Amino acid sequence: MKRVAHEPAYVLHHYDWSESSVIVEAFTRAHGRVALVAKGAKRPSSNFRPVLLPLQPLSLSWGGDAEIRTLKSAEWGGGQVMPTGEALLSGYYANELLLRLLAREDAHPRLFDAYAALVQVLASEHAEPLVAAALRAFELLLLRETGHLPALDAQTLTFAPLAAEASYRLVAEGGLRAAHDEDDSWLMGSHWQALAAAMADAAPFLATLHAVAGLPTDARTRLRQQLRALLHYHCGVGTLRTRQLMMDLQSLQAPSTRSKGAAPLP
Repeated sequence: MKRVAHEPAYVLHHYDWSESSVIVEAFTRAHGRVALVAKGAKRPSSNFRPVLLPLQPLSLSWGGDAEIRTLKSAEWGGGQVMPTGEALLSGYYANELLLRLLAREDAHPRLFDAYAALVQVLASEHAEPLVAAALRAFELLLLRETGHLPALDAQTLTFAPLAAEASYRLVAEGGLRAAHDEDDSWLMGSHWQALAAAMADAAPFLATLHAVAGLPTDARTRLRQQLRALLHYHCGVGTLRTRQLMMDLQSLQAPSTRSKGAAPLP
């Protein structure tokens, strides 16, 4: 029987398995996404119940040889509050991306570190100004780690280097190419080059967050549009559930808030 002890992890999702137990989809540093049955977790007296929360650093131990392993213990890593509001929904959005794009038992330690850094940003007291840039940084690193992002310092099909003052568009089936007149979303070559350099940094999440935050406002919007299209393509959906929830909640804002112009989704 394979046993794993004290593995850093986060809960991505859980669902009912029996009257008293749940299946936990966890993202771990050394083992990637794993499915674990938490026996008795639905009972009021269960030690699992107050610990198996999303967006919280955990230490998990499990055993078993089946596809769904048996959770033996779960301990809270401490030192982090639960995100709220927009930051909480953004965390659920990141969780949905991981569930859709990661295969089970496929370790991505660099991506795990980026996710942990994202969660820290979302849980911080002054998270709101950084949420959008943090999500773009995580999306870029997730796409790279799962093999869905081309090199951002050259055109994908021709391998021609980017010209700093020229415009380029990231598309799902063609990679990075020169922008066409009819394209509504693109970035300057210098912007793509800055993102590529940041992602190659020894601390890629923070470097990429700073690179995204340093883009002009309109460039950040166009980057979001291109990454969102690429993610939807590889997830095989038109709109992710968490994104739809964000849009639905925004549409329910008070009329007075809408009349002033609601803040764009991150």
